[in-house]
Amino acid sequence: MHFTINGAAHTAEPDIRASLLDVLREHLGLTGTKKGCDHGQCGACTVLVNGRRINACLTLAVMHQDDDILTIEGLGGAENLHPLQAAFIKHDGYQCGYCTPGQICSAVGMLDEVAKGWPSHVSADLETVTLDGREISERMSGNLCRCSAYPNIVDAIAEVAGAERA
Repeated sequence: MHFTINGAAHTAEPDIRASLLDVLREHLGLTGTKKGCDHGQCGACTVLVNGRRINACLTLAVMHQDDDILTIEGLGGAENLHPLQAAFIKHDGYQCGYCTPGQICSAVGMLDEVAKGWPSHVSADLETVTLDGREISERMSGNLCRCSAYPNIVDAIAEVAGAERA
């Protein structure tokens, strides 16, 4: 199978039933994406596929051969952090760090959804989305943090988005 991941071409020959998460971690060595629950309930495996956030544990890798896949490794590195990575550090938006790659990838996708004007369940106005702490919390509700760093995660995202903090 051939993939475009973080802007680079990759080839792997996994079992046809392999999840995208397992191909990323076990066949391509991209271990930044975490395996949390393997049931799509925690969001630790969130990656961006064609700009949209998905749970990599719930999709077959074979379905994404022609897609543009972005993992935490493709967002930034130690010398050139993505603004969300820098904000998570500044606001201590992690404790154990296990959920952090999924949280950051999800936040990147979520901010794109907001930029496109997509409302959420708590959006007061379906025409104009106002990003605030409540809106961020709702939109990030698919990503669990077992250490409960939620207020710091919301503050980090709010800073990058220029939104009102919780």
